[in-house]
Amino acid sequence: MSFYFLANSEADTDRLGEILAAELYPGSVVALIGTLGAGKTRLVQAVAAALGNPRDAITSPTFVLVNEYLGGRMPVYHFDTYRLRDEDEFLELGPEEYFSGQGVTFVEWADRFPDLLPREHLSIQLEVAGPTQREFTITADQSSLAEIVEQIEKQLGK
Repeated sequence: MSFYFLANSEADTDRLGEILAAELYPGSVVALIGTLGAGKTRLVQAVAAALGNPRDAITSPTFVLVNEYLGGRMPVYHFDTYRLRDEDEFLELGPEEYFSGQGVTFVEWADRFPDLLPREHLSIQLEVAGPTQREFTITADQSSLAEIVEQIEKQLGK
């Protein structure tokens, strides 16, 4: 199941983040796929802020590889695999512990290591559509996550 959403502004991305924050549950994994500047970190900021973390504390983990945000009602784990050379480097970060943890895990550049993601994960493809516009294609490959996509479509669909 897939849903396409055009965000015309950061406020629209914030709304998507609020819905995701309400629908995701401990152990949820979200694969973020998109080019530089597509809005991957911005979406994580929106979700983490909606969960109660200070927005200015959420930064791209490009150089530290994984950030943990523990100040909200559910932990947010934020991976960036852009600089990793291979699967072994990703596995050294201990993603399995995060994937099965009490929080929600976001993996930027998830298309680099798709075989290392859990079978059940939500995929979000992000594309730049204009100076302030972003296209989001949200896909649930497993029927257990289809309800999340349905809720997003119900709240954002036109």
